[in-house]
Amino acid sequence: MFKKILIANRGEIACRVIATARKMGIKTVAVYSEADKDARHFELADEAVLLGPAPSRESYLVADKIIAACKQTGAQALHPGYGFLSENEDFARRCEEEGIVFIGPKHYSIAAMGDKIASKKLANEAKVNTIPGYNDAIDSPEQAVEIAKGIGYPVMIKASAGGGGKGLRVAFNDKEAFEGFSSCRNEARNSFGDDRVFIEKFVEEPRHIEIQVLGDSHGNVVYLHERECSIQRRHQKVIEEAPSPFISDATRKAMGEQAVQLAKAVKYQSAGTVEFVVGKDESFYFLEMNTRLQVEHPVTECITGLDLVEQMIRVAAGEKLAFAQADIRRQGWAIECRINAEDPFRNFLPSTGRLVRYQPPEANLLQGRETLQGETYANDAFGGVRVDTGVYEGGEIPMFYDSMIAKLIVHGRDRADAIAKMREALNGFVIRGVSSNIPFQAALLGHPDFATGKFNTGFIAQHYASGFRAEHVPHDDPRFLVALAGFIRRKAREREAGISGQLPGHEVRIEHDYVAVVNLGGGNNARYAVHVSEFAGQTGQATVKVDGAEYRLTCLSRLNDVRLTGTVDTGRGPRPFTAQAERGTAKNPLAYRIQHGGLGMEVTVLSPRAAELQTLMPYKAPPDTSKLLLSPMPGLLVHLAAAPGQTVQAGERLAVIEAMKMENILTAAQDVTVAEVLAKPGESLAVDQPILRFA
Repeated sequence: MFKKILIANRGEIACRVIATARKMGIKTVAVYSEADKDARHFELADEAVLLGPAPSRESYLVADKIIAACKQTGAQALHPGYGFLSENEDFARRCEEEGIVFIGPKHYSIAAMGDKIASKKLANEAKVNTIPGYNDAIDSPEQAVEIAKGIGYPVMIKASAGGGGKGLRVAFNDKEAFEGFSSCRNEARNSFGDDRVFIEKFVEEPRHIEIQVLGDSHGNVVYLHERECSIQRRHQKVIEEAPSPFISDATRKAMGEQAVQLAKAVKYQSAGTVEFVVGKDESFYFLEMNTRLQVEHPVTECITGLDLVEQMIRVAAGEKLAFAQADIRRQGWAIECRINAEDPFRNFLPSTGRLVRYQPPEANLLQGRETLQGETYANDAFGGVRVDTGVYEGGEIPMFYDSMIAKLIVHGRDRADAIAKMREALNGFVIRGVSSNIPFQAALLGHPDFATGKFNTGFIAQHYASGFRAEHVPHDDPRFLVALAGFIRRKAREREAGISGQLPGHEVRIEHDYVAVVNLGGGNNARYAVHVSEFAGQTGQATVKVDGAEYRLTCLSRLNDVRLTGTVDTGRGPRPFTAQAERGTAKNPLAYRIQHGGLGMEVTVLSPRAAELQTLMPYKAPPDTSKLLLSPMPGLLVHLAAAPGQTVQAGERLAVIEAMKMENILTAAQDVTVAEVLAKPGESLAVDQPILRFA
């Protein structure tokens, strides 16, 4: 076994590999950029080597520097993680030539599966179901139309070297096929330097289901069941689960066996993923093979009890798989949510900055120590919560890399149990300083179609076509948030009443009756009559009535705790809850910000007289920003296309902001004349920072 390995990656995946290496008694070497000098993976590793400046093209993507780091530290093997150089055929070959063991597939396997056209031909030869289509490069839009007509609409036009949703179009007629081919080819040429395009049948109501495979150097290959990855936004996965709620055992077995056939055809050694598109009739077709460990691998680890990183290391060291297909279990249900630094209410624009607060939910499942724990848990509990992260409270979310903060994974007895566990875990995930997509995740999990498994890859596009707004967050009982605010206010008054040295005759009195004012935005409010009374004389307990609805609350959390835990009884017995609460908002220091079930609510709890006077307060409208171009996200101003006095037509480019590998082009909403430039190219911008002023 290896004595020391280098991890050619960063963030949560580097931390993930370190966890398994520690368990196996293997020393680890981290590599880092100047932007990651205080990163968590840097701190966790036994050694660390600086690669270079923050941009990945000058650090994490420079093969020479990574190989030099291996030699400098004496690392015998290299784990590429996922992303960066993990699927780079030349890098894998280079490692082998330098005498460094690549903890992943052989370079020829990466090469065979890296080209979409070549991989499809290979899949056909291995008798793997493939989507009807034209697998050779297409020369002209006219030829594309003829091929599309022969296959039958709808068709998908795809770039051979595409990925991440780029170089992809769907056509339903000749006109769309003609235009889609031209756009797809241009996009592929600009993004990948490869303009080869092919066409295949578009599967209706498609689901994205992938099979995890594992092979060794002795010819053994097994499949570790499937993952459902259909909840996607712009072809990027948002929620993954294992197993799939859709396919039958017969389909599962057939897909697994075909995935094994394909892996054997390319002599696959290591962990890999064969992706399939599955139609509404459970027909399935090969999509592509990812020759690396994937982001969503923890859900497979949960239901099988196998540590995939450990298996990759053992295979790379030449060991045989210690189990056969019949030995692989499938127990329980696992779900993973990708927690990203992005603002779902601003069209998911990146959010960078310092993590002022970072408190993930308590985890009882650990990286590198995954087992099937259902039999050993007491009190009929099963599974639990796992958090894979590469950040910490006080750390920085830099603009140079992807937006992932953490992966939140739960393992439940069944799908309903897993969904309930995930919703509660999201309730307790505290992130401040940057925006996160937690409200969006909560909305997805609470959607009735998700709960029943009635979804496909178009789920998000269908239900949130016009963007994501606060009203899209479902909640079973919004008045519970009001009750919680009333409870906190009452406990705060109890503490204030206990302060010594109060002026006689002016002591703080503990009221029972309040008015809760909920801010609806735009100067509009909703008002609720709130009555709070103690019961049983117990600390941390109270009965709260909100417009007649009664909530018996027990909560022993401190008043300054952001995360609150306790029980609530509405007449059907006590139920546990986790919520978040903070005193004071940007515009109202007296308000409470309550979060539960993805819903955020600003509640001010006032005495009846104060509430009466509050109605007389004028509403201060926000300033008029129609004459300003504001930065929609934190990022780097890389280009400014306007100058003072210049007239710009509607739709013309004004500025380009870059953050988290994403380029955001700001255009003129109408014809305007630039009066003043307020920011310079190369400047780091904050959210809503003015860039231009119009006349």
